[in-house]
Parts: sequence; C-alpha cells; structure tokens
Amino acid sequence: MTEIQTIGVVGAGAMGRGIAQIAAQAGLRVRLYDTSAEAIAAARESLRGTWEKLVQKGKMAQADARASLERVESATALSDMAQCQVVIEAIVERLDVKRDLFAALEGVVSDDCILASNTSSLSITAIAAACKRPQRVAGYHFFNPVPLMKVVEVIDGLRSAPEVGDTLAALARRMGHTPVRAKDMPGFIVNHAGRGMNTEGLRVAQEAVASFAQVDAIMREQAGFRMGPFELLDLTALDVSHPVMESIYRQFFDEPRFRPSPITTVRLAGGLIGRKTGEGFYAYVDGQKQVPPEPSVPALPEGLKVWVSPQHAEGRARAVQLLQDLGAALAEGAQPPADALIVATPFGEDVSTAVSAQGLDAARTVGLDTLHPFAGAKRRTVMVSPATQPRWRDAAHALFAKDGVPVSVIQDSPGFVAQRIVATIVNIASDIAQQQIATPEDIDRAVTLGLGYPVGPLSLGDKLGAPRIYEILKNMERVTGDPRYRPSLWLQRRVQLGMPLTASAAG
Repeated sequence: MTEIQTIGVVGAGAMGRGIAQIAAQAGLRVRLYDTSAEAIAAARESLRGTWEKLVQKGKMAQADARASLERVESATALSDMAQCQVVIEAIVERLDVKRDLFAALEGVVSDDCILASNTSSLSITAIAAACKRPQRVAGYHFFNPVPLMKVVEVIDGLRSAPEVGDTLAALARRMGHTPVRAKDMPGFIVNHAGRGMNTEGLRVAQEAVASFAQVDAIMREQAGFRMGPFELLDLTALDVSHPVMESIYRQFFDEPRFRPSPITTVRLAGGLIGRKTGEGFYAYVDGQKQVPPEPSVPALPEGLKVWVSPQHAEGRARAVQLLQDLGAALAEGAQPPADALIVATPFGEDVSTAVSAQGLDAARTVGLDTLHPFAGAKRRTVMVSPATQPRWRDAAHALFAKDGVPVSVIQDSPGFVAQRIVATIVNIASDIAQQQIATPEDIDRAVTLGLGYPVGPLSLGDKLGAPRIYEILKNMERVTGDPRYRPSLWLQRRVQLGMPLTASAAG
C-alpha cells in the first residue's frame, strides 16, 4: 500500500478526538465523522483549544497549530470517507453497532482501505465477520488520553492480512506512538496483563489481610509501582473496570487467574465508583484523595532480642542485615531463646504455615517480607498470625520502624501483599507469552507504556528471580488450594531450563 495520507475517524468523543489530534499533528488529513454534527463541532473546537494551549506553553508553533486544525475536516456522512486509506472507529463498545458500521463502510471505501477498530474488549474476528473483506480489518487500540499514552495495540484477527497490521504499526510510529502486536484474544495485552494487579489486590482485601490504603502503600513504596490497585481502580472507575474484569473472566471460560471479587460488585451497586463521583475506595475532597493516617509507632521495648528463622537462607540473610543496620540484638542458635522475638521470612507462605512447619512459638512469631531489597525501599511489611500476641506484634513494628521507614503491619496472608500481587502479575504475563498472544518484548513494552509499571512484568520476574517467583506461586497454590496461583508453563519451563522469562524458544 502507498503511504497513508488521509484517514477517517468515526466517533468524535474523547478517543476519536485524541486519535484525530495525533494524526493531524503528524501531517495526515483527517476526516472526522459522528452521527451528531454538534459532536463534530465540539471536537474541532476542543482540538483548537488543545493546540492553542500547546502554543502558549511553547510546545508547538502557531503555524503548526493552524495547519493541524485545517487538516481535521468535518465529515457529515459516511460517504465522506470514500477517499480515506484507513478508517478508525472509536464508537460505543457494542458488537452489533460496530459490525453495522463496518458493513456500511465497505459500501463506501475502496477495496484496499483498512478498517480498524479501537475496541478495548471486543473480538476483532467477530467484528470482521460482518465484512465481505475481513482481511482488511484489524484492531487499533489506543489508550486514553491518546496524545499522552504513547502505545497502541495492533491486533490481528483470524482473517486479518499481516500487511494490514504492518501498515497500522508503521502509521502508529509516524504519529509518535509505539505499536505492539497482539493476537485476537480477550483483553489483548494491556487489559489482560492488568488483571494481576487488580484482581489479586481485591483478593488480598477480601481476605481482610490489609486495608485498601495499606495495600496501595505497600505496592507503591515497597514494590515500586506508581499506583496501587485501589488507586488505579478509582482512577479508571468501577463502572468501566468492573465490567472489564467480568468480561475477561467469562471470555476465558472462568479461568481462576482472572476471578473477579464481590467487593467491586457491591461498591459499583452502591455508586462508590471512583474519583469522578468523589468517592470510591477513597473519599475525594476537592479532587484530593483522603488517606487515613498511619498508625503511630509503638515504643521499642528495652533489651529486645530477635531470632531469625534459618528456613529460607536468602530471606534470613536480608533480614539479618537489616536488623544489624537497625542495631538489633540478634540471638544465635538453632532454636530461639524463650524471651526473643521470632522473625520468619517465608516466600508464598503465611506465618501460620511457617509456625506449623518449623515448630515455632506462635505467640512470638511474625513474618518479614524480604522479596524486595530493603536498600532504598520506602516501606517494610510485617505480618502476624491470629496467634501473635499484641506485645510481640508491637515490638516488631517498633523495631522495623526504628530508622523512620514506615512499616505496614498486616494480617496473615500467603505471600504477604507485595509477593502475591507481583507474582500474579508475572505469572499472567508469562501465560500471555505462552499463548503467543504477543512476544515477550511487546508484552513488556505494552505494560510499561500502557499501565505505567516501573518495568515490564517479564523483566520484573527476571529481576526478582524467576525461581523465587515460581516458589512463591507454588507455595500459595499449596497453602490456599486455589488454582489461580498455579504457575504458567512459560514460567515453569524457563525456571527448569535456567532461561530468562524474556527469552523466546531457541531458533
């Protein structure tokens, strides 16, 4: 196909406006259509205002702003799309409506015009099934706000011609975006990979392990993510995110890894959907999230002795080093003294399991999460069992907060908070790779750009150690009996063979 010069955009809402903006800025002529003439006029006026602001901030020349607006033409009928080389639909997420639109467009555009859908959840193959030439149909999933979210998923349906995706990928690069290629499967890459953070965060809260704010703080300040699951759900809003969770779960025929939580069902019914309504998992006053204050740090008992379980050598070494840095009095010996705080460092287990397996005194035992290095971390997590006495819980809290680093004290949980959420994120990404929905490179690229994670999920697994992630998952599966934690074969085989998670098969 010759170089794309003119594109059509159907739908003048936020997504359509965003796509028109980046296309016009890239020098493409854009024909913007909507069933509402008022919507088209409002979209052009919005674009005018956007470009004026960019000029005022010195990010765009006045002449470029004027030329960009001139390139966006109002289309009053679908027949105005006749000369377009690519038409991108960004309309309501209903399969019947999209099918009707594409069938109508086929009667207007040339035989080699590409028809692209910005759907976030519908099957490209199903949309294309209504077309006489399904090979020209592909997915082109941008993220909101389009100008700022620099990634676009290019989705190949079962009948999509490979060169169609190639053309759309080249067009994305021309518009300043990074294309990632995906097979037509529920959630594509980003919405599929995002299940790990949200569904596991909800599971943690459902088990009363920690509060919403505690989970978010741990994921931000200990695991290094920009946002925790509940901050993210408030941002996207439950009226959007809950149906997606249910849809992906059902489309994968009730795959346990994607099991939603009744927490979001109840909160959606109650109207607690997020920032845009002023109340979600947090309350918002003048747009500012209201976070409950941290519990005060208890007084550190004088003469406190600490014994660290030798069960996990790496975890013990990290815990011992931290305790030495804190100036703690470490007790040596194969068994803990009768008056010492006992610290276990499990991976994928809870304190109750560690106590039972190691024959420890339940009243004095706490768990310390050592998966993430303590150096530079802004938070630590201490876990207690139902049998941990308050004075030993408070002693552990005081000790591990001695240098001013906040400590989250949580209830018993296989895998603490960070371990289980991170392991789930890595495991789901591994299964996306196993199913060849996308390459390892595109999985990591899509997630970092689309979800803002500090590193791609497969690279994160390699960074923390794939064998450790595998151990955490196997232990969580054993402790809970829940198949949601079974390791992906991609992860299992690369651990068995000593290969990185980012590595495809040889040859």
